[in-house]
Amino acid sequence: MKEMIKEKEHDVQDTSCVNEGGLQHKWYHNLKYLAAGIIFGIIFVKAEVISWFRIQEMFRLQSFHMYGIIGSAVVVGMISVFLIKKFNIKTIYGEPITLAPKKFNKGQIYGGLIFGFGWAITGACPGPLFAQIGTGALAVSVTLLSAIAGTWVYGYFRDQLPH
Repeated sequence: MKEMIKEKEHDVQDTSCVNEGGLQHKWYHNLKYLAAGIIFGIIFVKAEVISWFRIQEMFRLQSFHMYGIIGSAVVVGMISVFLIKKFNIKTIYGEPITLAPKKFNKGQIYGGLIFGFGWAITGACPGPLFAQIGTGALAVSVTLLSAIAGTWVYGYFRDQLPH
């Protein structure tokens, strides 16, 4: 038994990744996330979620398209969280899924406003950025770099901001 554990530890330590639960997996276990991301990007493109015009329509209250997509996602998320809690669903590796309670603070209002203004001005939120770049809208790279810079600035000043 000890030999099997040592063999398993040796196999995992060669080329592994560690997740939040401390489990180690080989690098190729992450390919499923790449595949899911590609499929998610294709769905974004086909549903016109990445369309600058659709996003502008949403902020100008001219179309229900984006509100329907976002509303559907919220409903699916609510049902998913309900089912995870009700049936104590675990990850595919058997880890329990825990949802930490979050408390409200006024910094969320400021952050939400900044996020919304950025979304309205650029016509992109962080999710579709990569799909937009993938469709050839290379100007969106500026938005991506700005989002990365903004994240870095937030992380740098986080302790001094209202939370």
